[in-house]
Amino acid sequence: MFHKAKSWVTVLSPLAGIRPPILNGPMHPRPLVALLDGRDCTIEMPILKDVATVAFCDAQSTQEIHEKVLNEAVGALLYHTITLSRDDLDKFKGLRVIVRIGSGYDNVDIKAAAELGIAVCNVPASSVEETADTSLCLILNLYRRVTWMHQALREGTRASSVEQIREVAGDAARIRGETLGIIGLGRVGQAVALRAKAFGFGVIFYDPYLPDGVERSLGLQRMVTLQDLLIHSDCVSLHCSLNEHNHHLINDFTIKQMRQGAFLVNSARGGLVDEKALAQALKEGRIRGAALDVHETEPFSFSQGPLKDAPNLICTPHTSWYSEQASIEAREEAAREVRRAITGKTKP
Repeated sequence: MFHKAKSWVTVLSPLAGIRPPILNGPMHPRPLVALLDGRDCTIEMPILKDVATVAFCDAQSTQEIHEKVLNEAVGALLYHTITLSRDDLDKFKGLRVIVRIGSGYDNVDIKAAAELGIAVCNVPASSVEETADTSLCLILNLYRRVTWMHQALREGTRASSVEQIREVAGDAARIRGETLGIIGLGRVGQAVALRAKAFGFGVIFYDPYLPDGVERSLGLQRMVTLQDLLIHSDCVSLHCSLNEHNHHLINDFTIKQMRQGAFLVNSARGGLVDEKALAQALKEGRIRGAALDVHETEPFSFSQGPLKDAPNLICTPHTSWYSEQASIEAREEAAREVRRAITGKTKP
């Protein structure tokens, strides 16, 4: 249902080389590399300046990208805010390598890229700790109701007597003995599992692509099917990539397979969750609470979409990956990947 992120997403065969190789050296002008959906190149410039000309586009779509970039760029750097479909990729006349500054690459049509002779790369390791830490924060928040207690106090609620405290914090739950179900036990999934165990969770996971034996080395319990995981989890946390096979993995049907009153956390990809089905489940109490860092439509707004009236919901704006350190590391590694593509040197 999902595929694990790899450093090099597309490995081109000789037959895929529809476009000519990148020309680089004293007899050729420096190739053009463009940051498509950002404007700050201060991290990338020192790494690339001696082998490429670096430009930024700050675009939300290819319609906003300058014609010179479309015609001449051999390398493209991008975050998650721009999508490159087959039609978009066709607009780039000389593009040879795309590097996604981050882990997910569902905003690039990698099949079309391979057919066009464009390599696609990601940098999945830089934000593992940040994403895992945020995921656990969201899980703890759902159990301990910190956000809602804060809101109650801001609204003037008094909580001095035992009865008042019980009214404000009545939905707070004990963590010890609860079962956390992780869907996708890659880098982030494993980091979340180790953190959750320290808080007293029993951790189970579903990942059909993971080799046998990993569960033993981590002290986790493997579920053979997604249904098994949903049935046995008090809280479900998503950590898989998004592809054509697992779009709306969490939908009305799979929600009904979850335990009554379970929690749901998604810090992976918004398309994994059918937000209309989630909103209905929250209103009906089938899901006790949900925390989403990613959404079907981004940038997310509470005023639009099916979640606007959903209760017991925490939403953050796709920021679980971010810290200043993680951002710098991701940008440096992305720039080094482009440099390797231009110079023809493989990763050591």
